[in-house]
Amino acid sequence: MKYDLVIKNAKIYDYERQKYLKIDIAVADGVIKKVNEHIKATAKTVIDAKNNLVTPAFVDPHIHLDKCLISEDIPENKSGTLKEAIVLTWERKKKYTKKDILSRAGRVIEWAVQNGTLFLRTHVDVDPIGGLVPLEGMLEVRQKYKNIVDLQIVAFPQEGILQAEGTKELMEEAIKLGADVVGGMPHNERIPEDSRRHIDICFEIAQKYDKDIDMHVDETDDPNSQTLQYLAYKTIKEGYQGRVTACHTCALAAYNDYYAQKVMDLVAEAKINMITNPATNLMLEGRLDKQPIRRGITRVKELIERGINVAYGQDCVKDAFYPTWGKADMLEVGLILAHAAQFTLPKEIMYLYKMPTINSAKILGIKNYGIKDGDIASFNIINAPDIYEMFRLQPERLYVIREGKIVAMCTSEKKLYFL
Repeated sequence: MKYDLVIKNAKIYDYERQKYLKIDIAVADGVIKKVNEHIKATAKTVIDAKNNLVTPAFVDPHIHLDKCLISEDIPENKSGTLKEAIVLTWERKKKYTKKDILSRAGRVIEWAVQNGTLFLRTHVDVDPIGGLVPLEGMLEVRQKYKNIVDLQIVAFPQEGILQAEGTKELMEEAIKLGADVVGGMPHNERIPEDSRRHIDICFEIAQKYDKDIDMHVDETDDPNSQTLQYLAYKTIKEGYQGRVTACHTCALAAYNDYYAQKVMDLVAEAKINMITNPATNLMLEGRLDKQPIRRGITRVKELIERGINVAYGQDCVKDAFYPTWGKADMLEVGLILAHAAQFTLPKEIMYLYKMPTINSAKILGIKNYGIKDGDIASFNIINAPDIYEMFRLQPERLYVIREGKIVAMCTSEKKLYFL
């Protein structure tokens, strides 16, 4: 058989056997047709991986593409807090245009692709301030870049639902226009009763249109912010196990251990996916602390110990929340998480690798994902011999392949001269 693409001398990590394998990969019609130790076949394109690591294409399950890069033209977030970031975003959001969003989001998507990320889920503000302009702009972004990335859109009520009159109707309209997932931010309501009603409304919309739910939950240091418990309870009550994702959950780290254990057990029972966003939350949280300053992220290790599916996301790129940093690189975010969550053991590093690959693919519902016969031929050839070195060195993505076609390459060269 003649293939479209053959990768020679590749190294992959096999989770079932818990070891590295040296293999060749044969691709035709955008699908991996054969993975074997040696493949003798002709192909239109042959790439020698030179014993470098080959990974499935990375998945970013949480990013805000409508807000990205706005720090280039808004006032500084002087307090560095989440509250001030939201306020600063209000004025900029009023000036959004579809062209503006297409330009900014497009730049970041191109960075993501060059860094090996070909699947993204973006939260897009839907509220009375910006109306549906952010959503309409993101629909144009998805159409323009459909040949290099798969983009899911979350209808995100950042300003609340009950305290921002008209948001519920806008969210439904967003779903009708093409948003894929129902978002939420229940802790951003005036009283706990409204927070619970916020969650109820999100479930009503999701069930009406048969959509998954992906919420920003308790993104605060305040231990009194306790919407995660009700979200887990509601998920079980409505039979929505496996279809709900909770992001941030920073307050979980501020709860006393007894209450935190109770909530995490309920989250496990509800089969809620959890996403931590370490880069942004390390910057935003703990701003009122003196010493010791809290890490600002959720209880990552304890969630993993309970068998909960945990992933991480880029979240922000040069916006009011994360004004200076961010380059849409899942390896950079992974390295930040490794430090914040104190991942040093071999099993922890291997889990770190699962987070932007297998775990995130599960959240997005990506089918035929991986590097085996029958999987989508979307993968990266990375200039590293193994997973440890991939995270440590943050090396070049030598080739980024989407459905059997090269969509990005890196040919940088370093030289060292001695006197």
